[in-house]
Amino acid sequence: MAEFKKNDQITGMNTDFAQWYTDVVVKSEMVSYSNVKGCVILRPYGYAVWENIQRILDAKFKELGHENVAMPMFIPESLLDKEKDHVEGFAPEVAWVTHGGSDKLQERLCVRPTSETLFCDHYAEIIHSYRDLPKLYNQWVSVVRWEKNTRPFLRTREFYWQEGHTAHASAEEAEAETQRMLNVYADFCRDALAIPVIKGQKTDKEKFAGARATYTIEALMHDGQALQSGTSHDFGDGFAKAFNIQFADKDNQQKYVHQTSWGMSTRIIGAIIMVHGDNNGLVLPPAVAPIQVAIVPIQMQKPGVADKAKELEATLKAAGYRVRTDLSDKMPGWKFSEYEMKGVPLRIEIGPRDIENNCCVIVRRDNGEKQSVSLDNLAETVAKTLAQVHDGMYAKALAHMEEHTFSATDMNQMNDIISTHPGFVKAMWCGDRACEDKIKEMTGATSRCIPFQQEHVGDTCVCCGKPAAKMVVWGRAY
Repeated sequence: MAEFKKNDQITGMNTDFAQWYTDVVVKSEMVSYSNVKGCVILRPYGYAVWENIQRILDAKFKELGHENVAMPMFIPESLLDKEKDHVEGFAPEVAWVTHGGSDKLQERLCVRPTSETLFCDHYAEIIHSYRDLPKLYNQWVSVVRWEKNTRPFLRTREFYWQEGHTAHASAEEAEAETQRMLNVYADFCRDALAIPVIKGQKTDKEKFAGARATYTIEALMHDGQALQSGTSHDFGDGFAKAFNIQFADKDNQQKYVHQTSWGMSTRIIGAIIMVHGDNNGLVLPPAVAPIQVAIVPIQMQKPGVADKAKELEATLKAAGYRVRTDLSDKMPGWKFSEYEMKGVPLRIEIGPRDIENNCCVIVRRDNGEKQSVSLDNLAETVAKTLAQVHDGMYAKALAHMEEHTFSATDMNQMNDIISTHPGFVKAMWCGDRACEDKIKEMTGATSRCIPFQQEHVGDTCVCCGKPAAKMVVWGRAY
């Protein structure tokens, strides 16, 4: 494996991880800070990552039968108030519109923090019979949550996401949909983002406001902190009863629908950065990288070099790859550094001697490996190498997660692990909210999820010593 020399433009990861993160997102031109406090500008490179995420997920949603819709940005206060638990959960983060022009509104309008109430109000209008079900809707929008402490991608006052909202005739169908969409997110993280995740259920304390059950995928960042990377909620019929969403079933009886909601946001870009990035900047998974291959001509002033580089670009673009040929007058070393900072998965170098020998040099961003390859069947070589880049990134991230996952059987052990070895901690829990609160108070760790794949790491609760009900993964989180 080739050794990387640290890029001096960014703070070292192990020196100050938070500053490293800020340096990377700014210097790689993913975002710029705006004059609106708590909001950032997604620059073309950062937005292109989001577009690639959208493209892959949207195709999957549609393959499963979901249709895209667009709900209003504003929610009347009376509509938000219809579901008590829901409004209480979001009240501290809601932004309100009180005036239209110079006129005070008769009723305040909430700037959408999430759209459950809008979908419910619409479903009550359009669902009348079992023949109208299921309703499988999704929308791609921005939402506003008035966060106090913000950081690009991870927590901003306005962010982008998709939110799926479905209605079903039975509890069983709704539960199946909730689980299905969680698996879509987990598979996407593995297959497109090279990020391993833990799948599980949130505790009642951590579940979505108004949900019967919330399921989550949890990823581990380089610094040992967790990031909730996607959630799927089973609402049961609670929202349906609040909004009177009823339908005539096959037995001609009026019944309430059962609903789900599920979402993934631009926060996942923060996960990509913090799972895969290094001291040279971004390391982007090939599936979502805006530029998959950067071609850098060497001795570009020599006859035929620029033309050959453009010929390679045309060949690779025709094969479906996102390619950029750098014909600028910068020195090759500057170009290498720039594309490393931007996390481009593959770099191709080609000069006069390479052309004579019918070859080029390809360089992997994930590990710095260089190899000289034939120009014959270059598209096939690039396909194979990009697959190796993805697999290498996933293997590295999985090894990191496994190396930073620990087990604890009592509070002293748990506190020591969380204080000195940041990561996931597996520990048994009695199910009592008081113990969950005490663990957070003593360690700063929250329950990340109750994993679907349960393990036996003890017989008693890590906190109170009473008989344990479930194994829970704990950790400090963003």
